Amino acid sequence: MKKTFLLLVCLIFSFGFAPKPLIWVAIGDSITYLNDHPDETGNRISKGYLTLVTDKLPDIEVTNKGYNGWTAVKIATEFDQLEIPKADVYSIFLGTNDWWGGKTLGTLEDYQNDTGVSTVYGAFKVIINNLRSLNDQAEIILITPMQRVDFVYINDFKNNAYGSYREKNGQRLEQFADAIVAIAKAENFRVVDLYHKKAMEHSRLVKFKRLKDPGTGEYKKFNYPDFIKVPFDPATDEYPYPEKSIKITFDGLHPSDKGYRLISKELIPFFKEILKEIQPPL
Repeated sequence: MKKTFLLLVCLIFSFGFAPKPLIWVAIGDSITYLNDHPDETGNRISKGYLTLVTDKLPDIEVTNKGYNGWTAVKIATEFDQLEIPKADVYSIFLGTNDWWGGKTLGTLEDYQNDTGVSTVYGAFKVIINNLRSLNDQAEIILITPMQRVDFVYINDFKNNAYGSYREKNGQRLEQFADAIVAIAKAENFRVVDLYHKKAMEHSRLVKFKRLKDPGTGEYKKFNYPDFIKVPFDPATDEYPYPEKSIKITFDGLHPSDKGYRLISKELIPFFKEILKEIQPPL
């Protein structure tokens, strides 16, 4: 009886002092969304960055609020319909679709003056204001867009886009990444700058792109930047990124398992810091 009593006391003590889970909401586009939908990648990924972080840090509970093809402007505009829950940590991983969609970047003054969703800077302010209304003590982590080469959607070849080696609508993707870093600096937020990460440069995103040689009509492996000038016909050509071409991305844009590991590696130290602050040692 005495042993049973002591065991019960120990169990009650353990559960009573069990660490409170850290609640994380990850806001993003398809790079975040695909964490829970590997079937939409042709099963070319096994774990996204959300799962990799929570596998390493099981005291974190994450909610995926990633939306395929969405921009910061759209998330800001429709924030009230998204049912974003209260959390301890919010991460925002957006910008690549704003660039490709030709959204006006604006300036840091648009953010500081809260000018609204007419610019990407303003849209970030709207998102952050809304997050603060949910929990003004929450930690906010910003993640810049990755560099990207020529994207071809594995399930629809007609859905394709050139890479960030060119401007779109007179703007460079790097400007959008720099804007997110500038916001983080102004707000004293933690920031993961993927765009300027050497391991994720254009030349490292895919091993090659398999295209028809314009001179011979035969398929050939082209490296970056050689494949930039080689045409791809989505109506007749084979998928240009076979599995052997996968490196940091599996399709020129979306991270592969290796790419997701690089992203999670950048995030995990931040979450360890936050966990220490929220769950101090007994």
